Amino acid sequence: MTLRARIVVADRIAREDAVFIEEQINEFNYDATGYRDGRELAAIVRDEEGAIIAGLTGFTWGGCCKVMFLWVAEPYRRAGLGSALVGAAEDEARSRGCKLLFLETHDFQAPRFYERLGFEAVSRYDDYPLGYGQTSFRKRLDR
Repeated sequence: MTLRARIVVADRIAREDAVFIEEQINEFNYDATGYRDGRELAAIVRDEEGAIIAGLTGFTWGGCCKVMFLWVAEPYRRAGLGSALVGAAEDEARSRGCKLLFLETHDFQAPRFYERLGFEAVSRYDDYPLGYGQTSFRKRLDR
């Protein structure tokens, strides 16, 4: 059988295409591990007008939580919102049966912040991006 297909490289793809690809890899992972409990996780802080001033997104799956993004608007940084969001994610992850929380951060982002919150560095990429590094952190939630 000859496959007649073409590869299309793009800066962006349609949201439904991205969702399709994510669903396919999730199904593969579910079948491979037997864990079918994957759920998104998000926590958002809004100001009095309803504008988002801080937020965290990630997911839980197979007894683990993965934080993908944590952001706090500049005027609100160092006011405890980041710690509160991570704490809320930890609490929700525990309520879902998670024992571990994982995340990555670049050198120019917040590695010291995560260390202060009790995370331990478990791996590192140098020169990602070039001239900087990225550290992967883990925190046990069952202690």
